[in-house]
Amino acid sequence: LETAAEHWITSSPPAYCHTSDRTFIQQILPDFDQETRDFFRWQVSYGQDKLRAIVEQKLNIEFGSILGLEPLERGVSGRIVRLHIIGEKASVVVGKELEIRRALSRTHLYSSAFVVRTEGRGTVPERFRLMGAGWGHGVGLCQIGAAVMARQGKSYRAILAHYYRGSSLQALYAGSQHLHDERCVSP
Repeated sequence: LETAAEHWITSSPPAYCHTSDRTFIQQILPDFDQETRDFFRWQVSYGQDKLRAIVEQKLNIEFGSILGLEPLERGVSGRIVRLHIIGEKASVVVGKELEIRRALSRTHLYSSAFVVRTEGRGTVPERFRLMGAGWGHGVGLCQIGAAVMARQGKSYRAILAHYYRGSSLQALYAGSQHLHDERCVSP
């Protein structure tokens, strides 16, 4: 699973949510800012001291130098659900996707779908580079891609069909007159 996740996360396949047109993104996301301009594939780089300060503050544990960030388990979407943070003085397993995202950033990490690259000589890495994919929970619908498709005139049915192939829509309550049992099909 780790090899498959690494291939997916470090590649850049064609997708609606992979756009570099900043003007277009600003039209569909009025609150778009400089820090969140690339949702599809992203990188965060930490020096040893900065990463140690972040995880020690977030987890309230004195790690000493950080020796490694080791994914122990990934979910079906490739997101890390158990991460081993290995330090000189202490080690801890952080579980659940949101807790991992919180532990590795002062603000927020876009997702826990990432791979770790270390740089430096010797047993204590000088730098940790997190190469990640996506933004959010990993349930299969890219919010940015859906917004781009809608802006291009695609219907909600076409958007759902694109992300959830073979799914169907049906009314779940008696008062619904607008939604009938229909299969989602790609246009």
